[in-house]
Amino acid sequence: MDFTLNDEQRQIYEYGGQLAQKFDNDYWLRHARKHEFPHEMFRQIADDGFLGIMVPEEYGGAGLGMTEMALFMEGTANHGIPLLMMVVGPTMSLAHIASHGSEFHKKELLPAACRGDIQFCFAITEPGAGSNTMKATTLAKRRGNRFSLSGEKTFITGAEVADYCLVVARTRPHTEVSRKTDGFTLFAVDLKKKGVDKQRVKISIPLPEEQWTLFFDEVDLGPEDVVGEVDEGFSILFDSLNPERIILAALCCGIGRFALNKGVAYASERNVFGQPIGAHQGVQHPMAKAHTAVEMASLMTRRAAWEFDNKLPAGASSNMAKYAAAEAGIEAVDAALQAHGGSGFTEDTGLYEMYPLVRLLRTAPVNRELCLSFIGEKVMGLPRSY
Repeated sequence: MDFTLNDEQRQIYEYGGQLAQKFDNDYWLRHARKHEFPHEMFRQIADDGFLGIMVPEEYGGAGLGMTEMALFMEGTANHGIPLLMMVVGPTMSLAHIASHGSEFHKKELLPAACRGDIQFCFAITEPGAGSNTMKATTLAKRRGNRFSLSGEKTFITGAEVADYCLVVARTRPHTEVSRKTDGFTLFAVDLKKKGVDKQRVKISIPLPEEQWTLFFDEVDLGPEDVVGEVDEGFSILFDSLNPERIILAALCCGIGRFALNKGVAYASERNVFGQPIGAHQGVQHPMAKAHTAVEMASLMTRRAAWEFDNKLPAGASSNMAKYAAAEAGIEAVDAALQAHGGSGFTEDTGLYEMYPLVRLLRTAPVNRELCLSFIGEKVMGLPRSY
């Protein structure tokens, strides 16, 4: 068992430090506080070739895997640059299209997306279904060899800057299938098409990426828009959902490290009663405990990514990584805030803004209760709990 990163992986992991020389946490915070997408930074990431990490070289990408994508995300978050658009676009959409898309998708859309000329978002959640995707009602009705898409998706990250959306829809209603997983189809939907509308979901968390509700009203789609096989979308859906868990676990680990680094620096310099506050176990131990939790979650995240890349069942590790990393991220930011005392809540410190983000990731995009239910049933063999 070798935990050593190869040279290319090390370079990817350390890229966050290079990016932060120009687009640092202060840059991210300015955009997050205004809910303004960081176009200039995203353009730099595209020019440096990191949007297509999981896309084969023949379609304009780097031909690498989930491990490298997780290292990229963890490495940038280490420097206070968490990028949710890298989750819904390069990780969930581009990688999925590279594996299951049509020739049009692969030869036209993927190269443009890798260059940063177009962007993708991902749509699965519905207001009425929530985490129960089986009850999704967004429906693409057949019209000859074409489809008419109608329905509603919500909490869609970055829809205002995306050109295309990978939409999970039903081509057969859940009331008309023998197995609840039947009848799902994935479509790459051009968001400029007639019948597509959107409305902002006002989220109180400071983030540069906004959340949206998408409305589809008889949007005309053709066979060229189908990703994978009609009615068989669920069988390939976890090619996107496990990576989502992995990549967000990596992000949480990075945020945890970023916060703890700030906490350690402050606690080492701040003198009260004649010595640095970091010398007191009441300050030191919570951060040491959080550091341990972050590093343990990071190891599970890398294991999940390795399993995914080696086409092994990755569901157990992905759910454990997502659960552990969100909890560790919250613990780390909280410990760093406590070490800072009152100054941790000032805008100049730039630390408190990380708390609502990691707290969000305990709940979304899959909540910790569902992660634990999966582990209890699928890993430990306990009776189904939901």
